[in-house]
Amino acid sequence: MTQAAQRLGERIRNLDPLSAKDKLDSVGIGDADIAIALSELRPAQAIAILQHFAPARREAIAAAAPVDEGELWRLRTQYPQSSVGRLMESSGPRFAPQTTVQAAIDALRDTVRTRLVTYLFVVDADSRLVGVVTFREMLYAQRTQTLGEIMVRDPFSLRPETKLVDAMREVVMRHYPVYPVCDAAGRLVGQVRGQVLFEEQAFEISAQAGEMVGVEKEERTTTPWLRALKLRHPWLQVNLLTAFVSAAVVGYFQNAINAIVLLAVFLPVVSSQCSNAGCQTLAVTLRGMTLNELRAGRAGKLLAKEAWVGFLNGVFVGAVAALGMYVIARMQHNEHALPLALITLAATALSSIASGVAGAGVPMALKRAGADPAMASSIFLTTATDVVSMGLFLGLAQWWLM
Repeated sequence: MTQAAQRLGERIRNLDPLSAKDKLDSVGIGDADIAIALSELRPAQAIAILQHFAPARREAIAAAAPVDEGELWRLRTQYPQSSVGRLMESSGPRFAPQTTVQAAIDALRDTVRTRLVTYLFVVDADSRLVGVVTFREMLYAQRTQTLGEIMVRDPFSLRPETKLVDAMREVVMRHYPVYPVCDAAGRLVGQVRGQVLFEEQAFEISAQAGEMVGVEKEERTTTPWLRALKLRHPWLQVNLLTAFVSAAVVGYFQNAINAIVLLAVFLPVVSSQCSNAGCQTLAVTLRGMTLNELRAGRAGKLLAKEAWVGFLNGVFVGAVAALGMYVIARMQHNEHALPLALITLAATALSSIASGVAGAGVPMALKRAGADPAMASSIFLTTATDVVSMGLFLGLAQWWLM
């Protein structure tokens, strides 16, 4: 049944966690085969699926897992999602600094038959990491030398609670095959492979575009329609509520629209330009957050820059829109052709300032509130830009022409 379980692991690889759990339940296989199927997946994906099982079943699957995989699953569940701890594995044998090279080689003979060993980790009596030994150094060392003599002292390490995106910033210039993971006291608690870090980060990045419009990270193209509906629909309801706010702004200026029907024609022109400008800023800001460019004290500078860029874009785009407004108004023999053109220019320029500020401010506000900066940010952004652009356009028209 092992090969069948491995094939099942391949089939659930592209499912969301809940759908994968339902699939494993539906095929009627035992805990050991479920454990084998899960072991074929990315570490974080396996944990996400496992957590949908009832606690007793989850423990039974972990107990039936091959080698030490079950213990790794228990270890990973102690840490939050999208953290280094979720990807961590056992560090393998640990050695004291006074251990000789020959003794270390002898101790590893059985270990290397069952697991891949990249580095030897050297710890003190309190399990604090004090050094790392590579196999190259062991190869050229005298067998009587101690590990303390050939180890790399004070090696770089990660913390298990560190967020994945922060860990990627720390390792991006290092490219080690394995990174030791230590707690706040410096005690070695495990290791994480560089390949696993990059694979998980690639998955996180692929989910960001969907999160901006309210698509949950776990949804996949193979997610069943009912599950997809449950994941997406709540955010559509949120979007509907925010759309009512925009509609209320238009309704407030209903008299102006009734008096000058041409205003209704150009409402989507002004609104769409400002929304698109805001989404450009949003994309740049999220990228900056991912690359850790938004350090302390730079938020104000970013807002000022995006306001200025928004204003300039608004002036250039607004000039073209104003020309279009003027031509159409003249063709309709509207006596307010020039004022309407100037109103279009002013509304586009001013609302583009707001769209730039909102594009940068929305993800920063979400992050400060402890939420994912990308989650539904596009929904909140478009609401802000619609309200401001429509309100300015119709408000200027009512103030000037009525």
